[in-house]
Amino acid sequence: MPSHASLVRATPEGLYCAAGDFYVDPRRPVQRAVITHAHADHARRGSDSYLASETCLPLLRARLGADVPAEALAWGETVRLGDTRVSLHPAGHILGSSQVRIEHGGETWVVTGDFKRAPDPTCEPFEVVACDTLVTEATFALPVYRWPEPGQVAAAIFRWWEASRAEARPSVLFCYALGKAQRVLAELARFTDRPVYAHGAVMPLVELYREAGVAMLPVHPVDLKRRRGDWGGELVIAPPSAAGSPWMRRFAGASTGFCSGWMRVRGARRRRGYDRGFVLSDHADWPALVATVVDTGASRVLTTHGQDSALVRYLNESLDVEAESLGAPFPGAEGAAS
Repeated sequence: MPSHASLVRATPEGLYCAAGDFYVDPRRPVQRAVITHAHADHARRGSDSYLASETCLPLLRARLGADVPAEALAWGETVRLGDTRVSLHPAGHILGSSQVRIEHGGETWVVTGDFKRAPDPTCEPFEVVACDTLVTEATFALPVYRWPEPGQVAAAIFRWWEASRAEARPSVLFCYALGKAQRVLAELARFTDRPVYAHGAVMPLVELYREAGVAMLPVHPVDLKRRRGDWGGELVIAPPSAAGSPWMRRFAGASTGFCSGWMRVRGARRRRGYDRGFVLSDHADWPALVATVVDTGASRVLTTHGQDSALVRYLNESLDVEAESLGAPFPGAEGAAS
């Protein structure tokens, strides 16, 4: 690994900044963890202390426990960690998601965490942070991944729901419980004010988003005592883990859909067994990844977790940006919150 990568490096515990003696989104317990967001593949129990954004903190406590030893930073507020100065800036991935800006030795590094540039009514918009070295996610770092306009996707979901209502069939939409579910509920509010039903894993997170001031459709928990044939015309939001489970048996004749960036690839919906696939991702697509490198002015780029070989090659050969892979600090996380 070249010397320039020494400020932030990949370790078995995760991304480590030795000058500040902290880890970004560690996958094992450490003394000091800086958390970019509250998804389970980035925020894990067991560390001695946590640092996150103010809007992330309630979600972090919901995920890791009310007594988690965590402190919050306002956007742009600077704290000294070891020999570094650290601040958090919106990443646009989900509510409270952060990029980590690190100053040390006259250089500025930014670790994006998961991020997106597309508009999202449920979270703070991505902030371009100028830096010398950018450590970026590469979940969808292939040219085929180009996202449609979110309003178009929401309209397609609404039309699907309407078609199922006309046939008196339930519509069960699978999407990640934190971030994606709330985004769908907010986007659908453009078209209707009808209530939606949600799996028990989704409900408490919806309430936390409401407490943060996010406007969404009315949501009711799925009534487990409601008769099997009484769900015709309803829209139900559920995590992917519920697909194929006994929980699904109550929704007789349901049409199923899945919200994910993976739906951009032909055949992915069929392989996963859903009736409909909707391309709605909370990660940056290929154009956004390239634009972010350009916008930050970074002369060096280190990529993490994802399909990063094409991006590394493109940056080196087409943009004359020094780029290489840091490896995959979040194994098994691919697609979890896509």
